[in-house]
Amino acid sequence: MDRQELAAVLRTARQRISPADVGLPAGPRRRVAGLRREEVAQLAGVSVDYVVRLEQARGPHPSAQVLGSLARALRLDGRERDQLFLLAGAAPPTPGQINSTVRPGVLRMLDRFTDLPALVLDAKSEILAWNLLAEALLGDISAWPSRNIVWQRFLGEPGRVAMGEEEERLTAEQSVASLRAASARYPGDRGLRRLVRELRAGSERFDRLWREGRSSAWRSHTKTVVHPELGPLSLDCDTMLVPDDDQSMIVYSAAPGSRESSALALLRVMGAQQMSESRS
Repeated sequence: MDRQELAAVLRTARQRISPADVGLPAGPRRRVAGLRREEVAQLAGVSVDYVVRLEQARGPHPSAQVLGSLARALRLDGRERDQLFLLAGAAPPTPGQINSTVRPGVLRMLDRFTDLPALVLDAKSEILAWNLLAEALLGDISAWPSRNIVWQRFLGEPGRVAMGEEEERLTAEQSVASLRAASARYPGDRGLRRLVRELRAGSERFDRLWREGRSSAWRSHTKTVVHPELGPLSLDCDTMLVPDDDQSMIVYSAAPGSRESSALALLRVMGAQQMSESRS
């Protein structure tokens, strides 16, 4: 483990990213270039002290899971991610492992969705990146106890997504079937195996659906999101595949002229106002 060089790489990567790049408001009295250490910790799901120690070249040996989270938080490409792993004395992800690095072109596309909420998922339904409008719609994604949407469905607290009984049943079945399909494609992925073990141990319903043995890809559908200020919004939830990386981009939209379309337009204004206020 090359602690000095690892620290330099982490600091450089942090300084080149703006809060808006990762769906965060700038906040008041910003005096640092790029992200604060607190923001990196929030995005990566680690403690601030952990980030501080790594950047000061006195941190512990990071696990592969932590390194992957840091690479995603800092928007490293595949080459930069591999360098991060090697500097930490760890083997970079190999073929047969789920790719959780979002390529720059996909991130640029995500940033272009300024009028529609959008987010990127990996093969095990982990949210890897999102735009500001997705956060305005769904809440503070970086503060969720887990960014895996299957974990959220079976083990997390109820969020803003509201479903009728039939829709909830079908979505739960599809979530498990999608995860089982990923397990067939990536039998050696440790993160996926760990996720499945946790879900089977923590949710009797997930375990029952898992034992039924169904496998399928995720499909587009309609989803109702209950926004605290705009009320229930019935939105088309379409899935666009990134086949080379086995990732998907989820985009929420509404028909022109509909109440939901007007609500999304208002949501853009509300999000812009909140960012402006946070900068003042």
